[in-house]
Amino acid sequence: MSEGIPCLWMRGGTSKGAYFRASDLPGDRAAIDDLLLRIMGAPDPRQIDGIGGADPLTSKVAILSPSTRADADVDYLFLQVYVDQALVSDAQGCGNILAGVGPAAIERGMVAAVEGETAVRIHMVNTGEVAVARVATPGGRVSYDGPARIDGVPGHHAAVPLMFSGLEGSMTGGAMLPTGNTVDEIEGVACTLIDMGMPIVVLDAAELGITGTETREALDGDAALKARLEAIRLKAGVLMNLGDVTDKSVPKMTLVSPPQAGGVISTRSFIPHRCHATIGVFAAVSVASACVLPEGPAARLAVLPGDGIFRVEHPSGAAEVMIEQGDDGRVVAAGTVRTARKLMDGLVFPAPPRD
Repeated sequence: MSEGIPCLWMRGGTSKGAYFRASDLPGDRAAIDDLLLRIMGAPDPRQIDGIGGADPLTSKVAILSPSTRADADVDYLFLQVYVDQALVSDAQGCGNILAGVGPAAIERGMVAAVEGETAVRIHMVNTGEVAVARVATPGGRVSYDGPARIDGVPGHHAAVPLMFSGLEGSMTGGAMLPTGNTVDEIEGVACTLIDMGMPIVVLDAAELGITGTETREALDGDAALKARLEAIRLKAGVLMNLGDVTDKSVPKMTLVSPPQAGGVISTRSFIPHRCHATIGVFAAVSVASACVLPEGPAARLAVLPGDGIFRVEHPSGAAEVMIEQGDDGRVVAAGTVRTARKLMDGLVFPAPPRD
């Protein structure tokens, strides 16, 4: 490892992370975790001795390998490297980092590009689903240039459309509503416990004594609010078949309020103990799905769209989600458009083991 490890440093959606081939990493998971902590410079609030950006959104990893499934081209394992703890978690997927998997797989020669656009079938190892990413490949090479814009990312880039199916109960046992209820009361607060690619707890911000329009910084500084959210989260984890979630990054806590900028609903999402600068792709899909339920905090506050595009507002703008409903109203598929960009391709050098 002293000679460096091949690494692609990429922006995927509104996150940044290191993309590795599994073949370039140790085979033992404990050894991988130790290595990634030293690569990212964690635990340390500044991650000063690593490539992490001192924020959960910029301390992420994708590990790619040839797919073990006939219906996919590449396996993608997402790992969240905690900033302030010596912890690497695979307890969830990440739809933003997913946006860079297709381009990275082509860049690394794991998927052959075709002229114009290349469809990459991605097996999301964390949750078991397959996503299809469409990557711009004019001349048989990945292009990151294009007109697509997403909130939370400056400028414009090539669109990476992502489509998902079979998201129900991705981590909670196979049902969109793990408890079978659209509303469960926890600690005196009405909650929707939903998993459509990401287990989240949807709560009306007003029930917690806030407007839901507060800044990320204000919410991060509200110790009483965060303590109350954590008390609800711990109980929700058990109800959602996730067990003791004290040391887990799921479920996410998503506070909703009426839309402020022409979207469907406004959100403030905790991941799980810091307020998200935006909202994760799968969390946005789960929120959009909650909006079409017959009841619940999201259903009550949502302004449903006429064009089928759910703009889920967040502190930096809005995430666009497309959902398809069956004749019974059940969400059967969902999609979104992200962008990605290669930032650096080279060798990364991990810090030496700490004393």
